[in-house]
Amino acid sequence: MNCQELLRQQKNVVFLGEAGCGKSEIAMNLACALAEAGDKKVHFFDLDMTKPLFRSRDLARELERKGIIVHYEEQFMDAPTVAGGVMRLLREPDCYVVLDVGGDYIGARSIGGYAPLLNGENTVVYYVVNSYRVWSLDIDHIDRVLGEILSVSHIRLDNLRILSNCNLGIHTKASDVLAGKERVCQMIEPYRPVDAHCVWEALLPQLPGGENWLGLHLFLTYPWEQDAALESIREEI
Repeated sequence: MNCQELLRQQKNVVFLGEAGCGKSEIAMNLACALAEAGDKKVHFFDLDMTKPLFRSRDLARELERKGIIVHYEEQFMDAPTVAGGVMRLLREPDCYVVLDVGGDYIGARSIGGYAPLLNGENTVVYYVVNSYRVWSLDIDHIDRVLGEILSVSHIRLDNLRILSNCNLGIHTKASDVLAGKERVCQMIEPYRPVDAHCVWEALLPQLPGGENWLGLHLFLTYPWEQDAALESIREEI
């Protein structure tokens, strides 16, 4: 599977999930793939108001160099702020819109006003699950956080799709990915399908074929951490 397939023929895509699940990483990979295709302008909205360690706006210049139009609003202390233009661009037929929404119900509240468009036929909404994060350890935790997010965002459950992104950060090994994938499938697939399993692209050669792997370039890490992790992978091979 490639990033562009996440759109599923629609023009808008929204990424939701608990803080730290990796939705910003996936959102940026998709935006870059769309920009590289070059058939439409790509508008990327960082709507994260929950102040995690890494935010996509920190990579705004890099994304802009790739031809992506990045939208975000500077925050003052903990004052919630939302970038303008979302509604207009969601309706605009000749562009792609990628919404990177902040973790948990606090961040998801920012998109509640756009629900009529987000529940429409031009938009796909993805909920990202990382079974190594505290609020995705079991189906009860997932149900609680997802229920809170849906209640404030007004996204309909039947419009929601699932992505697995099981990792332990830059030190993730192929065995961690496989174990996380199995855990997510056991928890989620009795209720709805998992569209794809995201993984750092450097680990793809170590994973079995025939699966819906979605290889990701890692933007939100320090360069020296990536170098150290790559060296560890080479030693294992």
